[in-house]
Amino acid sequence: MKLRKKDIFFETLENMADTIVQAADYFAQNITTLKENVEIFAGVMKKYESQCDSYTHTIIKELNKTFITPLERDDILDLTTSMDDVIDGLEASASRFYMYNLLDADEYIIQFAEILRQSAYEIQKAIHLLSQKKLLAIREYTIRLNDLENQGDEVLRICTKELFEKVKDPIELIKRKELYERLETTTDKCEDVANMLESIIMRNS
Repeated sequence: MKLRKKDIFFETLENMADTIVQAADYFAQNITTLKENVEIFAGVMKKYESQCDSYTHTIIKELNKTFITPLERDDILDLTTSMDDVIDGLEASASRFYMYNLLDADEYIIQFAEILRQSAYEIQKAIHLLSQKKLLAIREYTIRLNDLENQGDEVLRICTKELFEKVKDPIELIKRKELYERLETTTDKCEDVANMLESIIMRNS
């Protein structure tokens, strides 16, 4: 019996989610050893970002030539864009370590990295359930993504307060503040994926 070919849209979204997990894992595993490999670190993250760009282009190309799609066209495009924003945020954060010559990840950067790593896995689980049309089961992961984003908000509040209390060098303060905010914004982008999935659930269940 021949297996039914997976829908190109779901397959590409799954590939994208898998790449986000790989990127978030790499990010979390390597930010504590930047003194040895910051340029390589930024380069690898750029490759992950470029890979997700190629998946985005695939989906846009398929939307332009496919008459019947498994979800509303706008939903597919908005979900793709929100996932691409996550990888863009990870890559932009990684590039800051290289551009600003920030080679020591403090406890807050490590906390952000772990929040983003966990968020990536929640996105991956949700997208694989979407491919299986198990819409209501996705809610478990969207709730978790919202919780993780709240954790990111709390880390930003704590680390910003400490930054202004302890760091006297204005250049160092500017660099750290910008990086903290960029990391927190990336947790917001993960929540955007959750919100997009919630919209899809409401329209299709």
